[in-house]
Amino acid sequence: MAYKTILTIVTDSELQSSALEAAITLATREGAHLDILCLGIDRTQTGYYYAGTSAVLMQETLKRAQDDAAAIEEAVKQRMAPESGTWSCDSAVAQIAGLSHIVAQRARFSDLVVLPKPYGENRGIEDEAIVESVLFDGRAPLLVMPEGADASAIGKRIVIAWNEGIEALAAVRKALPLLQGADLANIVVIDPPQHGPDRSDPGGMLSQMLGRHGVKAEISVLARTMPRISDVLNRHLGETGADMLVMGAYGHSRFREAIMGGATRNMLEGAKIPVFMAH
Repeated sequence: MAYKTILTIVTDSELQSSALEAAITLATREGAHLDILCLGIDRTQTGYYYAGTSAVLMQETLKRAQDDAAAIEEAVKQRMAPESGTWSCDSAVAQIAGLSHIVAQRARFSDLVVLPKPYGENRGIEDEAIVESVLFDGRAPLLVMPEGADASAIGKRIVIAWNEGIEALAAVRKALPLLQGADLANIVVIDPPQHGPDRSDPGGMLSQMLGRHGVKAEISVLARTMPRISDVLNRHLGETGADMLVMGAYGHSRFREAIMGGATRNMLEGAKIPVFMAH
C-alpha cells in the first residue's frame, strides 16, 4: 500500500504559511498525485447584523472570499508550473460553519492530507476547523507540518505514541507505508496499565504486528514524570532524534480538549517535528 493521492488545503495567497511545499515534496517522493484545494474563507457570522444590513454585508464578504480564492489559485498555479509531477488545483468558497462538508468531501477520497499546524502565530479559527474536518468528517490520515520542517528528511526515525486506543491503532495502520520505509519505529508506552492483556509486555502485540509488515520496531516504556503526556513525549522525541510522531487524534471529545486541553491539542500546539494523526 502506498499514498497515491495527497491533498493539501491552502487558505492564504502567501504560500509560505501553508504546507504546500511539504505536500509537493511528499507527492514527489511517493509518486503520488497532488490535489490542492484553494479555499477562500468568509469569516462572517450572519446572525449578528442589524436589520437591513445583512444582505449588503453578506454580498461584500462573499465577494472578498471569492477574490481570496482566485488569488490563492493563481499563486498556487504559478508555484506549480515548473513541477513535473501530476497535480490538480481547484478553488472553493466557504463560511467557517460550512467548512466541514467541502473539506471532508475532498479528504475522504485522499490517501493522506498534509496541513500546517493549526495553532500559533498567524493561524486562524479556520485552520483548526479544517484539521478537525479532515479527521472527524473526512476520516483521512493527517500529516501536520510545523513551519520550517523539512519534508524530505522525515520518516527515518519514527516514534509511535501507543496507548492501546482505537485512535492510536488507526494512526498506525494508516502510517504503514511510512513505517515500512523507516530505519526504526520506536513504540512509546507511557505509564502502561497494571491490568489488561498487555500488562506483562506493553506494546508487544503492536510490535509483533508491525514486524510482520517488515517494520523495524523497538519498544520504550516511560514513566509519566511530567504533568502532561505531551511533555513526556516531546522530551523523548528530542532525546531520540525522532523526525516524525505517529499518534491517535482526539481520544477525548473535541469540546473537552478545547476547554481542558489534551494530548492531541497539546502536541499540535507545541509540535516541532511532523505529526501523523488519525481518528
